[in-house]
Amino acid sequence: MTAAVCIDCGRLSAMSERVRLYFKVNGEPAEVWAPPHKTLLEVLREDLGLTGTKHGCELGECGACTVLVDGEPVLSCLALPVELEGRDIVTVEGMYEQGMPHPLQKAFAELGAAQCGYCTPGILLAAKALLDRNREPTREDIKAFLAGNLCRCTGYLQIIDAVELAAKRLGEMSKA
Repeated sequence: MTAAVCIDCGRLSAMSERVRLYFKVNGEPAEVWAPPHKTLLEVLREDLGLTGTKHGCELGECGACTVLVDGEPVLSCLALPVELEGRDIVTVEGMYEQGMPHPLQKAFAELGAAQCGYCTPGILLAAKALLDRNREPTREDIKAFLAGNLCRCTGYLQIIDAVELAAKRLGEMSKA
């Protein structure tokens, strides 16, 4: 067994030390045995096989790893699963509802809001959090809410247009 010193607390710990983690991921109960220092991003990708959540900067600056925890956008590269015990986590894979893409996913595809696609999962989930609390956001609301998600390809106009289109469609669906 090898040992390592924790960067945060300076404690010497066994590298093979694992903890049992329970949470709900995309509506399903999940149990994972993982080292306590492993990030939510790593657990989602490596232990649960949910690779839609992307490794970006791993410093909390780009938003590519955004997931929803109890409906709130969280940077999974900075979140520790041991702190999320019993919480509800949604990844981009969980946006499908009854086998159908979410209106945001449809609008992004239709308007070319995803080009290389690397930032798209994080942006989709941040936008979902916005639309879950505000079905009629202004362009300024959208810009402000997505400010933590960086995109190198689209110039953001298609992204903002797609969120507006999805908001319109969601509003129409709720009236029907």
